[in-house]
Amino acid sequence: MDLRVGKYQLEEKTSSGSFGDFYLRINIISRKKEVTIKLESVKAKHPLLEYESKVYKALCGCVGIPIFQWFGTNNGYKVMVLDALLGRPSLEDIFHFCKRKFSLKTVLLLADQIPDSFLMGCGKCGNQINVINFGAAKKYHDSTHLHIPYGENETLIGTALYASINAHLSAQQSHRDDLESVTYILIYFLRGSLPWQGLKAATKKKESLTDLLCRGFPKEFGIFLNYCRALGFDEQPDYSYLRKLFRELFYREGFHYNNVFDWSLKPTGKEEAAGRSKGRRKVVVKEDKGGQNRM
Repeated sequence: MDLRVGKYQLEEKTSSGSFGDFYLRINIISRKKEVTIKLESVKAKHPLLEYESKVYKALCGCVGIPIFQWFGTNNGYKVMVLDALLGRPSLEDIFHFCKRKFSLKTVLLLADQIPDSFLMGCGKCGNQINVINFGAAKKYHDSTHLHIPYGENETLIGTALYASINAHLSAQQSHRDDLESVTYILIYFLRGSLPWQGLKAATKKKESLTDLLCRGFPKEFGIFLNYCRALGFDEQPDYSYLRKLFRELFYREGFHYNNVFDWSLKPTGKEEAAGRSKGRRKVVVKEDKGGQNRM
């Protein structure tokens, strides 16, 4: 697509998103500074981009959130400009690069920071996990700071593979559902897959007892999942307790916070080639002058 948005010239389509959205990498014409743009047709049946831009602005300054730069309309598109993150490998890309298995240390490092909506940073922040795709995000309290009411017959929002059991039952989602989804992602990275992949996720999840799902892994993963599933709809999670669970496990295993992940080890040419698959972003590992590895 040959499209110019103000001082930006679109150069490369990076990927396609939900509801017809797509991302492109662009340069600022005057300074050749690379940034990222997300476009949405002004004729979109379910417009989300303007709301998503407001979420980015509200989260400005938070660790792991791309920096919002601009939102507006141009040439029949709604346009949002962010830092140059899109085009960077996602956790799912890196998972394939690491032969679809992360070590316990890497999973715990990811949990302490907490697949395709998680992108790696750039340069010195190469191991920083960044969260994207907030078009379907929702506030859990209203303008008076009261918790949203419980509801049923809700549409499932998000990836069914990682969705909570309550989400599959069409219940309104809250803190507990986000945490349950995080647990499934962490277990996915440890196991290499989830037992309900390719099946009816809702039924299989309800049949998957915690001890079977977490078999062979430290007990903290089962404790974490049971805690999330037992939370009330409007109950505030004890985040300090949950962080402490994994932090104590991390130290008990003798790990160190040296910012070295599984992918930080420089691969051979053959290993690097094996880590790439059609349609996935190339994972490049570089060694900095200080001897530490980074993306």
